[in-house]
Amino acid sequence: MTASSADPHPRIRPLLLAMFLLILSVSLVKAASEYDPYKILGVSRSASQAEIKRAYKNLAREWHPDKNKDPKAEDMFIKVSKSYEVLSNEERRSNFDRYGQMDDNQPFGQSQHHGFRSFHNSFYFDESFFHFPRYRDFADSKYMLQHAQFNSDVLPDSYKRPYLIQVTYESCFACFHIKPVWKEVVKELEPLGVGIGIVDLGYERRLASQLGAHRAPSIIGLVNGRVTFFHQAVVREHLRQFVEDLLPQKLVEKITDNNYMTFLENWHAENKPSLLLFDQVPVVPLLYKLTAFAFRDYVRFGYVDQGETYNSRLLRQFNINTYAPTMLLFKEDTVKPVDIIQARGMKRQIMDEFVSNNKFLQVPRLASQQIFDELCPVKQFHRRRKYCVLLITGEDSAFLPGNKAFLDFATVNKKDVLRFAYVYQRQQQPLCQALFQSQAALSPQVVILERRSQAGKVLFRCVSGGWNGSNEDKYHLHEQLELLQKDPTYLSSDATLPELNNEMAPIFIIQWMNAAYDYILQIYDDLLYSNWSEMMPILSLIFSALFILFGTVIIQAFSEPGENEPRQSKSKTQTKPEEDASSRPSTSSRAPKKDFVEVTELTDVTYTSNLVRLRPGHLNVVLVLTNASKNALLRKFAKEVFSFSGTETLHFSFLNADKHVHWMPSLLRSARQPSHSDEEEESTDYTGHVLALNGHKKYFCLFRPVFTGDDPNDSSSETSFSSDSRRKSRSRSRSSSHSRSRSHSREDGASSRRGAGRATSIEVHHKLDKLGLWMERLMEGTLPRLHVPAWPVLGDAASNTSAES
Repeated sequence: MTASSADPHPRIRPLLLAMFLLILSVSLVKAASEYDPYKILGVSRSASQAEIKRAYKNLAREWHPDKNKDPKAEDMFIKVSKSYEVLSNEERRSNFDRYGQMDDNQPFGQSQHHGFRSFHNSFYFDESFFHFPRYRDFADSKYMLQHAQFNSDVLPDSYKRPYLIQVTYESCFACFHIKPVWKEVVKELEPLGVGIGIVDLGYERRLASQLGAHRAPSIIGLVNGRVTFFHQAVVREHLRQFVEDLLPQKLVEKITDNNYMTFLENWHAENKPSLLLFDQVPVVPLLYKLTAFAFRDYVRFGYVDQGETYNSRLLRQFNINTYAPTMLLFKEDTVKPVDIIQARGMKRQIMDEFVSNNKFLQVPRLASQQIFDELCPVKQFHRRRKYCVLLITGEDSAFLPGNKAFLDFATVNKKDVLRFAYVYQRQQQPLCQALFQSQAALSPQVVILERRSQAGKVLFRCVSGGWNGSNEDKYHLHEQLELLQKDPTYLSSDATLPELNNEMAPIFIIQWMNAAYDYILQIYDDLLYSNWSEMMPILSLIFSALFILFGTVIIQAFSEPGENEPRQSKSKTQTKPEEDASSRPSTSSRAPKKDFVEVTELTDVTYTSNLVRLRPGHLNVVLVLTNASKNALLRKFAKEVFSFSGTETLHFSFLNADKHVHWMPSLLRSARQPSHSDEEEESTDYTGHVLALNGHKKYFCLFRPVFTGDDPNDSSSETSFSSDSRRKSRSRSRSSSHSRSRSHSREDGASSRRGAGRATSIEVHHKLDKLGLWMERLMEGTLPRLHVPAWPVLGDAASNTSAES
């Protein structure tokens, strides 16, 4: 085959290829020229950064895909974000003005808006269209997080500094696209003290699930253990603002000529030094905010804008150099700072070291256990001994002269081995009582102590003579400290100190409101940005609760008013104890939950659930009564068992013997062998008997009314009750525990009849006098138990049959 037959026009193909490349290059240049960032943002080429930022915010709000349902909104939002990214950077803006290029490598609009599809509602990239080889940048390996490392190191550290975490994946094109911006942000924020982390979704799915990140890429902020997702375009300015928004709002107070004295003098109330930063910028620098967040528990931070005219008096008073940032640190003296630092380029390391060396006042107040642990550390073998000199004083104005004298003494006698502090007696009473072995002293005292263990053991010595701030007291204290330096055994007393009260802790309602506020913000953020499939569990829970609530309201609205009243009045009776019930000493270690005792009547309806099918470990305490004695016995019963009504395993009921005549005789017959007359047992009066029924194990304990001699009509009744009758009562109780043998069952039956006969002669209001003591023995488990093969039915017609177990 010849070449001419294979290709009849050999010169046409290169020409067509050249024409195609020419047309393609012209179209690309035209496409690049169409995407003018100035035109997209609607600003002139001479627009300032403020105008560009304002135009971007308006357009971003208008074209955000979550708010604008226009099909073109997604592409337009990306164009607006990219245009702002170029024009907000002076170098890129200058590059575009000179050469017409939007980026360093490629013109805008090329291979960027065809595949941008729903990346976490913010990034809009579709990685399925592109296929990149798997790789991992070696520079990112030091930021990689593992699940165990995150929980042990990063999570606790987030209470001292914020973390910016990227969730990525090796073959993720969107991750590759935002990588230059991410590197730029890391390079800027990491030296300021922001923690950086990277989570690989392919290797650390457990950690990604804990963070709530199920897509890559995702950017997460972590502060105080709380996770917040980044939902804006990945631009350096947005990420920087995102980190600032993670921090609490009131970390740094703006200071002027009008409020600087109030700020400095507030050291006494907050028990913290005060730090002032003087700088030329109108906004608080992020570096200063991060330092304030790290040391917010120790130091109060204020910021002074040197460019404002209303700060001139403040600048003159402290002779501030306006050409470099300056930090002044104040303690108890509000006129003269104790330390000062000035540098043109403030570094995080310099600021941290400066604040760390001045975390406490000259004489701080021991307001929490954390301050006590840091001021007075436990003695270590490889360290020198450190002693804490405590002033036990009060917070009234009468103690101010003595406190001021103690501060002057501490300022003059500074030593590395001595730490001076003071304690308010009223705020730290357990500490004062442990030191003085009794009630806290009324006058101010000075105590020298040394901590020996983390468990609270200390060696101490009280300086004799007290403390009133006189020269004699100062000389005496100085002499005692000199003796201590020469002889460490000078501290002759020892004690174990309790943990100090946290005087600065917010009250419970404030903590609850803060937690509720964070929870509401988290739910709002999830509803606004999260995938609806991820919100289905919480939405299902909310709708289920609403359905149950409204269903209950509708049922009550359409039900008849008196429909449930008869059954409730018949089945349950709530009795209140008498007014003098609280005067009787409590016989239970557990406080009752209510001020009444709920007593349920045993009827055909409630019998099975309250006895036969009673839960294991639960007892039903049943009072036997009649119609005539019902009111008196219920009042007395409530008074006696009121102290035990808080026990969850006890239930209280009553049985009407007039309605169910045969139940008690049938129960007693089944508990022992039938060797006595049924007629004699049926004629017995069981009014005032109390039974503790264990429905699961089928046994009961029995209380019989006992005459105590407490009749108020007979003044001599209190002495007439002989010890012999008490011994007989105890013998009856002991004999009932051997009721399984025939001989003992006969004796128990006889004693039962004797007790019952005696009960008929007792007044109704005295039948339950010993019930409280019986209840104590019931709770101790020392009462004899009578076992039954099966519980008798409650109905009268079938008195000889047994209920189903």
